[in-house]
Amino acid sequence: MTYSNKDKFYLAVDCVIFGFDNDKLKLLLYKRDFEPQKGMWSLMGGFLRINETLDDAAYRVLARITGLRNVFLEQLSVFSNLDRDPADRVISIGYYALINILDYDDRQLKQYGAQWFAIDELPVLIFDHAEIVGKSLRRLKRKAKTQPIGFELLPENFTITQLRNLYEAIYQRRIEPANFRRKIMSMGLLNRLPIKDMNNSRKGAFLYSFNKEKYEILTAKGFSFDLSGI
Repeated sequence: MTYSNKDKFYLAVDCVIFGFDNDKLKLLLYKRDFEPQKGMWSLMGGFLRINETLDDAAYRVLARITGLRNVFLEQLSVFSNLDRDPADRVISIGYYALINILDYDDRQLKQYGAQWFAIDELPVLIFDHAEIVGKSLRRLKRKAKTQPIGFELLPENFTITQLRNLYEAIYQRRIEPANFRRKIMSMGLLNRLPIKDMNNSRKGAFLYSFNKEKYEILTAKGFSFDLSGI
């Protein structure tokens, strides 16, 4: 039995790549260098190859653009509107990734003409990419309330203020500093380091790191990461 009489179409992956620069949540985009809509801003993407899974394809796209492989990457949804790509029938599987902006390979970004844009200052995107971005941002907001995925966007060592700034950027609203500190410290998931960040004040602010091993142990015992009340 063969499938020669069945409809043919293309299968692609599109990656929403989020980053954080200690101030704003940002999105990595590049200018499309082929038709249709050549010269327009686009998500990172590519077509599925015969010898790879969808996850493999998404990691390949991410590594090609950023030089990174060991990052948070999650499948988002299927986008299959009949007219989403004017060139042909293309079904796209959306993914979103979280990376520390300081970790990526800047040379590779320049090679592909990629740039970071603040999430509230995005240019017009091709096809249905704005829809993919919107859905990714909503998923990120929901997930950040119940899982510590926000730490994927930070350097290994950070201040409480940097952490709060990140969650303000994700939720796109102000968070009361004292409430945030009390909530995050009560979880017991941060290691305070014997060094301070002296960049913003004479007194300085202690640096912290996220204790992933402790989080996994506590989760196995029923602990629930919950920032929904801040």
